[in-house]
Amino acid sequence: MPTATAALEVENLTVDFKRRGTTPLRAVDDVTFTLHPGHTLALVGESGSGKSTVVRALSRLITPSEGRISLAGAERTRPAAYRSAVQMVFQDPFASLNPAHTVAHHLRRPLLVSGAATRADVDARTTSLLDSVNLTPTADIARKRPHELSGGQRQRVAIARALAPEPDVLLADEPVSMLDVSIRLEILGLLDRLKEERRLALLYVTHDLATARHFAADVMVMYRGQIVERGPSDEVILRPRHPYTQLLASAAPGAAGSRERAREARAARLAARGSRSAELREPADARDEGCRFRARCPFAMERCAQRPPVVELDGTGHASRCWLEAAPD
Repeated sequence: MPTATAALEVENLTVDFKRRGTTPLRAVDDVTFTLHPGHTLALVGESGSGKSTVVRALSRLITPSEGRISLAGAERTRPAAYRSAVQMVFQDPFASLNPAHTVAHHLRRPLLVSGAATRADVDARTTSLLDSVNLTPTADIARKRPHELSGGQRQRVAIARALAPEPDVLLADEPVSMLDVSIRLEILGLLDRLKEERRLALLYVTHDLATARHFAADVMVMYRGQIVERGPSDEVILRPRHPYTQLLASAAPGAAGSRERAREARAARLAARGSRSAELREPADARDEGCRFRARCPFAMERCAQRPPVVELDGTGHASRCWLEAAPD
C-alpha cells in the first residue's frame, strides 16, 4: 500500500508496444518513483526517451505491460475515482480543447461528470475555476471558444479543466513548450501556486533543464525508457553524474561554460567513436543487458556492454545508473 505521505506510487512501471513481425518495443523499462502532495518532480530527457509514455500510462490512456500504480487510499482504485484523482495537462492546449464548444462547456462537463458540482452550483464553480487561473472577466471568457483565445489563455483553460474534478495528482506534459517565451514563466508560476494552494502532487515533464531546476524540487533523467539519474534538482543539473545528463546540461542555454563543455563532449565522443569495439555499439533492443547510452558515451568501457551497474542512493539522495558511480566489483 502507498505510504501515508505519498499521493501516487509507481513501482516497476514497464510499457511495451507490439510490433508486427518483430519483438515488442519497450518504451518504458522498470521505472519507480513516488509523488508527494505539494511537491513537484520533474521528468526530463530528449525527445523519444519515453517521458510522454510514462504520463500516458499514469493517466490510463494506455495500459502498462508490468508494474503497479497506486493512489493513496484503497477506495481510489476504481477507474472513475482514479481518473478524477489523476488529471493531465497536455502539451498542445489547442488540440486538447474541442473547438466546437465554449470554455464554459469545457469546465461544466468535468464538474458534473466527476460529481464535484451539482447543476445548481455548477455556474458558480465554473466562475471560481476561471478566477483561480486568472482568466477575467470570467463571464466573457466563459462564452468564448478556443479559437478566440490566445495560446496562454487556452492553456489556462486546460489547467482549469484539469482542476475541475479536484484531483490529488496533476500530470503536466510539456505544458509550456507550445507557448510564447514571454508567457511561459507565467504559466509555470500559476502551476506552482496552484500546487501549493491545493496541495497537488505534480509531475512536470520537460526537455528544458533550466525550468526543471527552478520549478521542481527533484529531477529524474530518462534515456531510452530508463531512469539514468535522479536526485535534488540543483544536484542533478549543476553537478550531473551520468554522462547523458552531463551532455544535456552542457547544451542547456544559459549554462555556465555550456558551449565550451559541449565542444569538449563532442570532441570526446568523436575520439571515442573510432576506438570503440563492436561490443560497445548501441543496443538495438531495450532488453539489452548493457548500458543503453554506451555508444554515445565518451567514457564507455567493456563492462558497460555486459550489464548495468546497481548504484545505491547516497546521503543527498543523488544517484546515477553508471559504472563511473558504482562501487568496484
